[in-house]
Amino acid sequence: MNVKDLKQLLTELRDGDVAIDAAIERLRHLPFEDLGFANVDHHRELRQGCPEVIFGEGKSIGQIERIMTALFAKGNNILVTRIDDEKARALREHFPTASHHQDARCLTVEANPVEIRGKGTILVISAGTSDIPVAAEAVLTARLMGNKVEHLYDVGVAGIHRLLARRELLSAATVLIVVAGMEGALPSVVGGLVDRPVIAVPTSVGYGASFGGIAALLGMLNSCAAGVTVVNIDNGFGAGYAAGLMNR
Repeated sequence: MNVKDLKQLLTELRDGDVAIDAAIERLRHLPFEDLGFANVDHHRELRQGCPEVIFGEGKSIGQIERIMTALFAKGNNILVTRIDDEKARALREHFPTASHHQDARCLTVEANPVEIRGKGTILVISAGTSDIPVAAEAVLTARLMGNKVEHLYDVGVAGIHRLLARRELLSAATVLIVVAGMEGALPSVVGGLVDRPVIAVPTSVGYGASFGGIAALLGMLNSCAAGVTVVNIDNGFGAGYAAGLMNR
């Protein structure tokens, strides 16, 4: 339930258009619903402006299905992150309207049209093609939070002219998410070109000495460009969510 739905319910209750018992039934599972193995947070959109998101990795198909069912029953749009093809195929049998975003490794069910609440545009940049899964997760998350989102892929520092050729796109963005593996240099470059917040996302892409993304993480944490903040390795969801809050 979101703020709009709650206001509508209270208005109907005040005007006598809905019975008290019916209103109680609609509020019965606030703030959370106990499924035995999970406590589904139906109160989250009221608190934070975005429904609970399901982290699919490590959960069984049955567990994800039950959580999705609980969220869907309350009229929420649903985002499941880190989901593989097998789980996506099985879940789409139970939710025919679901969309599998293979590039982002996500599944969505849009029960309601996404309302644009962001004040500007979020731009998601990836250094290399191998970074696209994390970048695509950020794109999808930010869009479902009600933002206009654009992306710019494969413009890393090995060919910096590819980035510089899109200076107008960079300057037009309100918030920028920069996704990079290897040595993680791209966010510093972008941070030195724009006057907007830059969210850096290190990825686990790289050869042995990248240490699964730690080299990129440390490089981003040590950025000499002001205004660059850093999320965890491969955390496209966290970057998209943070950018969505900033853009409001």
